[in-house]
Amino acid sequence: MFGLNVVKRQEPPKWGSFLIYPGCIALSLCISCLLLAAQGKPALEGMVMLWQGAFGAWYAFEDTLLKTVPIFLCSLGVAVTFRMQVWNIGAEGQFALGAVGATWAVLTFPNLPGWQLMPIMFLSSAVAGCAWGLIPAYLKLRLKVNEIITTLMLNYIGILILQFLVYGPWKAKASFGFPMTEEFPSAAVVAAIPGTRLHWGVAVCVVAAVILTIFLSRSRLGFELKASGESLGAARYARMPYGFLVMLVMGLCGALAGWAGMLETSAVVGRLQPSIMVGYGYTAIVVAWLARLKPWAIGLAAVFLAALRVGTENLMLELQVPAAFGHIMEGLILVTVIAGQFFMNYSIRLGSAEVSK
Repeated sequence: MFGLNVVKRQEPPKWGSFLIYPGCIALSLCISCLLLAAQGKPALEGMVMLWQGAFGAWYAFEDTLLKTVPIFLCSLGVAVTFRMQVWNIGAEGQFALGAVGATWAVLTFPNLPGWQLMPIMFLSSAVAGCAWGLIPAYLKLRLKVNEIITTLMLNYIGILILQFLVYGPWKAKASFGFPMTEEFPSAAVVAAIPGTRLHWGVAVCVVAAVILTIFLSRSRLGFELKASGESLGAARYARMPYGFLVMLVMGLCGALAGWAGMLETSAVVGRLQPSIMVGYGYTAIVVAWLARLKPWAIGLAAVFLAALRVGTENLMLELQVPAAFGHIMEGLILVTVIAGQFFMNYSIRLGSAEVSK
């Protein structure tokens, strides 16, 4: 009896990473074109509008970079947890708690000058995001609860906490019924880089990436993170502190996502409101996977996914495509990249229907 056999490659082909990933992205864009055509929209013209919406002018490119900041910070944290094969899907909730932590600092110390208030905002947002990340880590270690389920469920709870606060105790008196806090004082707003609409959160991204790269490549803990992710049995045999490492990566991811929430609330919106929750934490998963968990590649992938979001907004205006089209494109990219990685590690051969080892 003949069939298809899945055979594991001895090693991935050297040409794989140069062809597979561009090919996967090209394939996802082709499928997106077909979806546009199925709606009666001009497909190629739509792709041109997508590009122009993200990179066609300096103003559009600034929008792309502004959206890159939260995606990049969330992706850095997610990539660290994925290195240990701790499947953290909870950056979205940690982002929300970071925004809540920063807003708490502003409402509690409204009269402090910026040089005092800003460090408190960074600290409170990091602590809130970190604490939200440690909950699934503790449940995983003590009760063997699957972290995919807990982090996903905590996303909903985190967003509901944010909504409760802006609909209830933190709602501004002059909001005319809209769910939002008072506008932040100038001391609580991250300043813009002179001559641009970009804010100094860009510098935070650069510093975080450099520190994290050095930590992962030069420190003992960074080596133990990688070793634990590649072989849990070997890590335990070598008496590596697996439980501590899980808490560390989840707390680190929560703190970075918390900073992303703080920067979005302070520098972009200027107050806390539910509209900041647009799925940056979920996009971070696509970015981390697309970049193969490498910090320098995360920067490129974050710009690409941010450009996709900005370009889709242009498509919505020009062609009246639904808002969900951007999420569909993100999903297509993730699926095709995962399929591409499968074919880098396995090959399919015709032959007798036996299971190859």
